This record gives sequence, C-alpha cells and structure tokens, in this order.
Amino acid sequence: MFSAPQMFNAFFAVIFIALVLYWLSKERRRKIYRFINKQLLPEVAASASRRKIIIKDVAIVLVLIFSVLALARPQWGFEWMDVKREGLDIFIAIDASKSMLTEDVKPNRLERTKLAVKDLLKKLKGDRVGLIAFSGSAFLACPLTSDYGGFGLSLDDINTATIPRGGTDISKAIAEALKGYEDVPAQYKVLVILTDGENLEGDPLQMAKTAAQQKIRIYTVGIGTREGELVQVVKENGEREFIKDGDGNFIQSRLNEPMLKELAAVTGGAYVRSGGAEFGLDYLYENQLSRLEKRNIESRVEKKYHEHFGVPLAIALLFLLAETLLSARRKYE
Repeated sequence: MFSAPQMFNAFFAVIFIALVLYWLSKERRRKIYRFINKQLLPEVAASASRRKIIIKDVAIVLVLIFSVLALARPQWGFEWMDVKREGLDIFIAIDASKSMLTEDVKPNRLERTKLAVKDLLKKLKGDRVGLIAFSGSAFLACPLTSDYGGFGLSLDDINTATIPRGGTDISKAIAEALKGYEDVPAQYKVLVILTDGENLEGDPLQMAKTAAQQKIRIYTVGIGTREGELVQVVKENGEREFIKDGDGNFIQSRLNEPMLKELAAVTGGAYVRSGGAEFGLDYLYENQLSRLEKRNIESRVEKKYHEHFGVPLAIALLFLLAETLLSARRKYE
C-alpha cells in the first residue's frame, strides 16, 4: 500500500517527459537525415551510439518513475502501537454584546476576537475546545470537541444577534462552563473569557469563586482600549448608527481591566490585554496553558505501517548514476 497515493498523479508528467524525449530523438534523426545520406551516417557519426543514447533516455524516465514511487511512500508490514492523545479541556467564552462592535480594535472587537481564536486553533495539539457565546445570557455554541473544523463553523456563526437578550453578564458564561465541565477531572479545566469587561448584570466575581472551588482556572483577555470609543452598528441599508442609552446619550464602551484581572486572580489564572498586532491569545497559550498538566483524552491501539520509500529512492539514484556515467559515444577496441 501507499501512504500518499495522490503522488501517482505525477505519472502524467512522467509520460509527458517520456514523449518529449522520444519526439526529440525522432526530430534529431530527422534533421540529420536532411543533410546526410543514411548509408553515410555510420561513417560521418561514427563516434555516436544511437543505442546508448536510447538507454540514457530510458534511464532518465526510470529515474522519474521510481522517484514518484518514493514520493508515494510505499508501506508494507506493520506493528500494533498504543496511541495516546493528551491535552486540556478548554472552554472559550466570547462576549457577543453590542459593545463588541466598537472599532477601537479593527475591524471591530468581535471580529478581531474571532480571528484570534482561529489562530489559536492552529496551535492546539490534542486539546479539546468548547465555545460559549454570552451577552445578557449565555449558551453553549459548541461542546468540548477535538473537531477543530466543527468548532470553527460554530465560531463563524457568532454575532451580536446570536443571543436575543442584550446586556453583558459574564457570570452566565462562567455558569455555562461549569455545566459543560461536569464530567471533566478537576485539574484539567480551563475557561478563557474574551470580553471588554463591561459587566452590566450578575456577580461574576462570586461565580468565579464557585469556579475556583471546582478547580476551574479562568483566563481573561481584555479587548479594547482604556479610552474606549462610541458603539455603532451597521443598519440593514448599510448606514452606520451610534447606539444611545435610555436617556438618549451616546454609549461609549471602555475596557474594564480591574474586574477582568480580579476574575483571573480568584481562580489562579491570568489576565492578558489584547494589543494591536498581538491579540494576547498566543502569549496566553504558549506561556500559560501549554505548561499546565494535560490529561489522557484518548487512548487507542492502531496499526503502524513500516515506511519503505527508501527502496524506490535508492533504485532511482542508481539509474541516475548509471545515466550520468554512461557515455553516448561508441566504444572502440
């Protein structure tokens, strides 16, 4: 069997090269016959061996054929091996309130957050991830999974209309994570909250203390600037409109760092503020999450086939060496 059978498509290129070599050989002889009589050819071109030229062309084609076979990675023989996958169980809670439409982070806080989470997925190695969206309430958008593609689809669907109830209640996001972690061993629970920290309802610090009792570490990423900016939405006709409160005043959203730092500290986690080029998730994973103890998420026995691409590769090198050493000139005694 072959590990990379798609490489056999390269045989079309090999066939094309073989036809080109054949055509060049015919064209070379045709041009010679235009100036030299066939009967005189052995005397005029006495030093050239047509048979050796053909052999050299065949050797080139064989080099290509066995090179393709090597790229296809032939395998035979196998052994049974125990395969273990270790990782953390990470819930990512994303603030989907209207304040996340603020454009002090480009293109806006929410879209920049989703892009950063997609970049984080590329770094995960065996970890399970779950997705929670929250504003005035929270819901489980994606349960813990190692299917990063499915997680990404759920991530794409999150917007400020995902949750009908407005406002921001971080405690609801923590409570949703608590439910999702019911069957997970204590020391492997991680909750990453991405928000601007403007909590309008509930008591997130009290809920964080409950999470700490269940050995859940909360890591917070603050999105936005301390100065903040007016919150605006894009209407159906494409026009931008600034949001007003009940008194008719324009709403300005600012990053609330003190509360986010306290949330993380209560559970033994860490706080990171997103910047321009560096969002903070990469730093958080490399310097915090990747160093935590990981659990055996999956263990199975599977066949491990033995690779033998070296055999056709060695044959290809032998033909290449033969083609290089073989002279096209006739051998005289």
